[in-house]
Amino acid sequence: MKIYYNPPKTEWEALCKRGGNNNEEIKERVAQILSRVKAGGEAAVREITEEIDGFCPADFVVSEAEYDVAAAKVSNEVKDAIEVAYSNIYKFHNAQKRDEIKVETTPGVVCIQRPVAIKRVGLYIPGGSAPLFSTVLMLAIPAKIAGCSQVIMCTPCNPLGEVAPEVLYTARRCGVDKVFKIGGAQAIAAMAYGAGKVEKVNKIFGPGNRYVTAAKQIVSGESTAIDMPAGPSEVMILADSSARAKFVAADVLSQAEHGPDSQAMVVCTSEEVAEKVLEATLEAAKKLSRTSCVEASLASSRIIVFPEVEQIIEFADEYAAEHLIIQMENPWDVANRISCAGSIFVGEWTPESAGDYASGTNHTLPTSGWAHSCSGVNLSSFIKMITLQQISSEGIAALAPSIVAMAEAEGLEGHANAAKVRIGK
Repeated sequence: MKIYYNPPKTEWEALCKRGGNNNEEIKERVAQILSRVKAGGEAAVREITEEIDGFCPADFVVSEAEYDVAAAKVSNEVKDAIEVAYSNIYKFHNAQKRDEIKVETTPGVVCIQRPVAIKRVGLYIPGGSAPLFSTVLMLAIPAKIAGCSQVIMCTPCNPLGEVAPEVLYTARRCGVDKVFKIGGAQAIAAMAYGAGKVEKVNKIFGPGNRYVTAAKQIVSGESTAIDMPAGPSEVMILADSSARAKFVAADVLSQAEHGPDSQAMVVCTSEEVAEKVLEATLEAAKKLSRTSCVEASLASSRIIVFPEVEQIIEFADEYAAEHLIIQMENPWDVANRISCAGSIFVGEWTPESAGDYASGTNHTLPTSGWAHSCSGVNLSSFIKMITLQQISSEGIAALAPSIVAMAEAEGLEGHANAAKVRIGK
């Protein structure tokens, strides 16, 4: 990790740069996959899976027997941990429910805003070296609280047709309606267009590799919504002389082990703090098993020194981190002044991994600077707002002059007449 000392603002944009996903070759390949699935349905999904993975399960649908086998393989310790996480995530997201709003804006004119669950949602859960069963909790729990009538999930399987047992156990615990053994861009295509037993969904959620991300971005430009734009995971840690270097290092490395394109940024108040953090990070990295991921991630990570807290806050907002950890003497003073972050972890006893698993907040968060304008997944992500209105004869009589004046000023005579005809009646 390179240390930068009080860089001028002219260098901030470069320092905030992440590793890009803008690979045109990947986009072209993904576009071809989507087109094939759109035209060929399940048969195309099977062909593509064989081509990419070298195998394809006989049946994409996870059976009840497979759930039972998976449950038997999950240790009681992990089951207990899942229960703790489930309880906390449920509590926090259930508290986010919103009531219908009803307002009489003027006598005889009633306007209503009503929260309505999205009917069909699809969850994508990556497989690979670290199957993210925690993400099942983060997505399925709010989907069920919101009242989505159908919650399906796609996730890869191994050559034996097996899904990670923790993923299946958690899916059943959360009430996921169907799980399909499909991964990659073809899974996104199946949920976006429908393919055999996989019914078309209205919105797709979940992280994935560059192919999955590209697929989500493409289908979002058509008829299927997605949770948010996504890129490699990232963390920023704000630290002053009160911070414990080994805590900061641990938070850096918990991010670095996500993948080679993950990024950790440490912004601190002095060269002394920077040197201590760097030393602690390099020492702790020796004890981790995912060495190649950590080394590649640290190579694109940075430590930046600003002497003034004002600069630190301004730079943090410029970066707009997915995860922002504040290990400073008065962490709430800083946290309350941050306006751009996916999720903020306040104080030295609040590791980012708590939010990843069990504190209750959601870990599906905006990356790559999208925290400037996007929120992380929450209950509202699974809900749409429908407005209703009813106007009485007295109400339209009072409102019509304004409607007519505005419509005629815009040259829309039909709009004006729709109000005029009711006044006459």
